[in-house]
Amino acid sequence: MPAAGPGADTPPGPPAARDAVRLARRLGDPALLAFALNGAFMQEFRSTGRSAARAGIGAELLELARRHGMVRFEVLAHLVLLQSRCAVGDLAGAGAHAAAADGLAARWDLPLVGVFTTWYRALRTASGGTTEEGRAAYRAAARSLVGAGMPGVAEGLLPLALLGVDLLHHRPPRFSGDEEWGPYRPWVAPLLRLAADDRDGAVRALAAVPDPPGDLLTEARWALLGRAAIAAGDRVAAARALRGLRPAEGEWAGAASGMLTLGPVSELLPRLVAAAR
Repeated sequence: MPAAGPGADTPPGPPAARDAVRLARRLGDPALLAFALNGAFMQEFRSTGRSAARAGIGAELLELARRHGMVRFEVLAHLVLLQSRCAVGDLAGAGAHAAAADGLAARWDLPLVGVFTTWYRALRTASGGTTEEGRAAYRAAARSLVGAGMPGVAEGLLPLALLGVDLLHHRPPRFSGDEEWGPYRPWVAPLLRLAADDRDGAVRALAAVPDPPGDLLTEARWALLGRAAIAAGDRVAAARALRGLRPAEGEWAGAASGMLTLGPVSELLPRLVAAAR
């Protein structure tokens, strides 16, 4: 099944993706169009706040897949729509797509689908339950990745999700020192320095943080940068995070993954505006 998780590789670029969709439509090849739409979907992470565009692609892919009996793409479309609904905080709407994806997976023996829907349900628990309930749900969800053959998705995901639970519930981040942050370390590093009472180190780490790579956790990375900038009193970094997150004002940071969230971007933006002054 085409990849739908945070570690998925992206195609060459938006212009190429749009050209591929146009060509597939002209050729009238449903399978080719489905692949092209999947590529176009992945390109919609190149900038923040694009959940509506991704939802539109998911809806077209779902209709196409149903009409032509392409079950794997039908499942993918439900996962795209699950992620798109999560991105705007509509976890109930996402649940309908999770249930549909699980039903198809059971009927057609697609076990990896359960990894994504299990993480979605952990996200829902983290958002609606207590901090400890959220942390327990994520630890349980992490077991679904063991042996799933998705190292690009699994690497660093559990500690990031646990950090997100603390931030979502307005609690100070808890770090054990044993976390393996994987590809998320540069964006967590300033918070780690702040937790060690090293403001100067946090400011240096903020200056070294690269722009997010443009994937399902782009908004989460910008939110981590923004929270650290606020706590460190770094106006330059706060202004940078503000520019990155403004287009996603109506979304939840990280929830575009369908797996985790750091909370509504709208709650963070006013604090970034104040910190950037």
